[in-house]
Amino acid sequence: MTRRSLILLVALAACAPGPVAETTSTSSATTTTTTTTTTTTTTTTTVPQLTLSGQVIGPKEEPVARARVTVGEQSVETGVDGSFTMETVSPAPISVAKAGWVGAEVAWDGSAMPLVVAMEPAVIRGLRVWGEIAGDDEVFDGLLALADQTSVNALVFDTKQEGGIVLYETGVAEAVEMGAVVPSYDPAARIAQAKEHGIYLVTRIVVFEDAIRVAARPEEKLAGRWLDPRLESVWDYNIELALEACRLGFDEIQFDYVRFPAGRTAEVSGQRSLSQDERVGAIADFLAKAEAALDAEGCALGAAIFSIVVSSPDDQGVGQRPEELSDRLDVLSPMIYPSHYSPGWLGFSDPNAAPYEVTADAIDDSLPRLAPGTVLRPWLQAFWWSNGQIRQAVQAAEDRGVGWTLWNVRSNYDAEAIPTDAEVAP
Repeated sequence: MTRRSLILLVALAACAPGPVAETTSTSSATTTTTTTTTTTTTTTTTVPQLTLSGQVIGPKEEPVARARVTVGEQSVETGVDGSFTMETVSPAPISVAKAGWVGAEVAWDGSAMPLVVAMEPAVIRGLRVWGEIAGDDEVFDGLLALADQTSVNALVFDTKQEGGIVLYETGVAEAVEMGAVVPSYDPAARIAQAKEHGIYLVTRIVVFEDAIRVAARPEEKLAGRWLDPRLESVWDYNIELALEACRLGFDEIQFDYVRFPAGRTAEVSGQRSLSQDERVGAIADFLAKAEAALDAEGCALGAAIFSIVVSSPDDQGVGQRPEELSDRLDVLSPMIYPSHYSPGWLGFSDPNAAPYEVTADAIDDSLPRLAPGTVLRPWLQAFWWSNGQIRQAVQAAEDRGVGWTLWNVRSNYDAEAIPTDAEVAP
């Protein structure tokens, strides 16, 4: 088993035995009666057809929604309570899969129902890859080497970055038409290279902050460089880019800037005339449409959100609340950057000088607000800190059993800031 493999837990709930064939005797032969039969002049061959029901659960026995349960050629997706039902199924091995989770498989002979399958989320420890780094062979090789010598098992590439720039030769016609394409690297080549190292691959797509599209589609403008998050035409463009990225081979799509604007732009955008339900509803509806599209392609869906909203009861005016958004996501990633917290937070005059405490508090605030089956994987600050301070923030995540991704604008990382496999081993 490689260092990137996780233990799979599979549990079967004891229950009543499956259907028992009814046997009747006659003077000339014995006939077996079941749901489906193939009859000869003297015998009947039984092919049992059963209704399979069960539930997929996580490590804390929480339901895992949107997991794909497959038996033979049939498959269904679990509901919000992790439950599933299949009609007229013959006993066979059952597999359960969900992007970002470790797959599970169990032999099923029809004698145990309801079936309970326990899955473990994959613990993802990642680094953000700046577009220019992705295009530099030597430096990118250095990132792969860094992953090999540390606990890093994931890379997050930008495919559409701030301003609306698409960083590769896309086939999405709208991006080409608007002049959004500024190639920086070949994602297919980098994906193939990273997968040789067992790397989990995420792409980051900046959604509603898009100066290029604002200029090309002024009717979609909300204010400044921001598009109106309520418009399905804006949704569809970003979903099309996400689908292409999934087909290129990324394992997970992460939407960033998936919100209404903040700061001065929020003052002139008109968004404050909307109710919180309207703002949050627009973002949640976009994610729901994206999730439905990406689910068929097998990619996980994540979103980066302001960390302040996980510690606030309201949406802070930007349309982000963990409850409503995580219900549409596989992964939620609050951006926990203590340098951005106001003086006095948690009683610290300088929150940036308290990496462990501020990071831990944000994670603790996040976890109870997640929808069942949604994984927390925060962005952690990897700038303006020493290696030891970055380590403290990482330790806060490790102590809480969640993965993490380090953010550095130029992808400048030091191995001394990152724990090794041995240091994070259970």
